[in-house]
Amino acid sequence: MDIRRLARGTVEWDRLERVARTLADRYDREELRVEFLEADNWLSTPCVIDEEWFVKIVSRQNALVHAVLTTGRNVGAVSAGTDGFFGRFDTPREMVEHEYEATERMREIGINAPRPIDAFEVNGLGVLVLEYLPAFRSLEDTPDWLVAERATELFEMLATLRDHGMAHGDLRAENILLCDDEFYFIDATNVHDDRVAETTAYDLACALAVLEPRIGAGDAVAAAATVYEPDELLAAQRFLDFVRLRPDHEFDSTQLHVELERAAERQQQ
Repeated sequence: MDIRRLARGTVEWDRLERVARTLADRYDREELRVEFLEADNWLSTPCVIDEEWFVKIVSRQNALVHAVLTTGRNVGAVSAGTDGFFGRFDTPREMVEHEYEATERMREIGINAPRPIDAFEVNGLGVLVLEYLPAFRSLEDTPDWLVAERATELFEMLATLRDHGMAHGDLRAENILLCDDEFYFIDATNVHDDRVAETTAYDLACALAVLEPRIGAGDAVAAAATVYEPDELLAAQRFLDFVRLRPDHEFDSTQLHVELERAAERQQQ
């Protein structure tokens, strides 16, 4: 069994049925068509309802896995020379309420994200309801030429978060969607909002890690340099080795270090 599926666990069928009944009652539907998705994630059981809503069902085990991942990320942040800045959740309800609020905030500042509809608890399960984007593809399914052409847009989106004291905190290819020729962010995680410098550097390092295998270190850093100042480019360096340890990032950190230094030097001249 895939390690992510094992960690995510399985929610009992009767509890899933209760979630479906609750959704039908809340939205005055006599019946619902539910399609469960084989998604590559650790933290929820995802499904699509009536091709209208994307629903995440979060169990106690999902919350425990999130706590373990958060501890590991904070240890990684310490190894990069800073205090940990990732926040944890104690309950499934806290997890879905945070994602609802984070998605709402992103939309309020002009970042494309699926419209949040509801967040509630049923029988110990957290339930998040989002707008379903029917015709999307993730960045990992986007051709390299298009990734190169649109790379600057990703950094502009991250910079918008920074300018409003926010960060994504879990940027990877699966969390960047292309829908109707627009980029969307999903799955923002919980980072401390009083640590903007560190979370900005971490987001930037993650974005470079996503782009480097697709368009090369030089082009990835060149796109970032159109948006970020030299000190921000150099700050991202210290998180590259930490990001490289994550199982969802494979990239040439050495070349990114070199290109970041070159770009910062050019900007300072």
